[in-house]
Amino acid sequence: DRMGVAVRDASGKMILLTGNQIGSIMAYYRCSRLVAQGILTEGNRKNGVIIKTFVTTDLQKRVAEKFGVGCIDTLTGFKYIGEKMHDYEKAHNNAEFAKLPAAEQRAAALQASHFVIFGGEESYGYTGGDYVRDKDANAAVLMFAEVAAWAKSQGQTLAEYLDAIYRELGFYTERLGTLTFEGAQGAAQIAKLLASFRAQPPAVYQGQAVTKVDDFGLQDFVDADGKKIPKETMLLFHMADGSRMVVRGSGTEPKIKFYFLTRADATGDLAAIKAERKAFLEAWWNEVQDDVK
Repeated sequence: DRMGVAVRDASGKMILLTGNQIGSIMAYYRCSRLVAQGILTEGNRKNGVIIKTFVTTDLQKRVAEKFGVGCIDTLTGFKYIGEKMHDYEKAHNNAEFAKLPAAEQRAAALQASHFVIFGGEESYGYTGGDYVRDKDANAAVLMFAEVAAWAKSQGQTLAEYLDAIYRELGFYTERLGTLTFEGAQGAAQIAKLLASFRAQPPAVYQGQAVTKVDDFGLQDFVDADGKKIPKETMLLFHMADGSRMVVRGSGTEPKIKFYFLTRADATGDLAAIKAERKAFLEAWWNEVQDDVK
């Protein structure tokens, strides 16, 4: 159900891509080719949609903005992405719709409901359509192989293709930090930590003021479709410079997870920008770990 990717850069060195990078490459490619083929038009593109989770890179939201399609944020877990797909299917309310060829389904969805261009989460899960309401590595491998072939036809490596996206839309980068607390005592520690972040949210991180805290356990939120988002113990910290941090307990492991997301303008020396943002995220994670202790 998941797919990881390593690619060679221009020097031949193998580099491991993150789930955020893989998903962003495929989201950009799919949007650009659907526009080039005349499938996404000025008249219907508002009904195209990229679905991602709150902890997945905002580069995909920026991709959606560039191509004039929608972007939906969901809670963590592909079941929420699948639920959005199901909502769009129900809008047709027609048993015959499922029997239509893919191209006719797409045309009908773009006209009357929403066509899912791409769905993904940072933990290496992706889908390229609503034919499976779950992450689908089989389809993802085909999609990514196609992007690789396209990049090669343009004289680019996949690393260069991604850098071109950064230069156009900005350099977005992320980091995941996890702390493990085993057993019943560990579960109590995780609950205590989450309660502490909620009751006494930090005012500053890395010299940046915390401008807002979204509490998905206590506050009411709706997604871009106006549908109510279920309650979950998850806190989203917004920083003055646009960076964000999400704190949540793992639903499957004895862990508390911290997702760090940041962006920088990428018109200058991209290698230097990457190094600076990586150092920023590492220092931020170290600051949070010291705070937890």
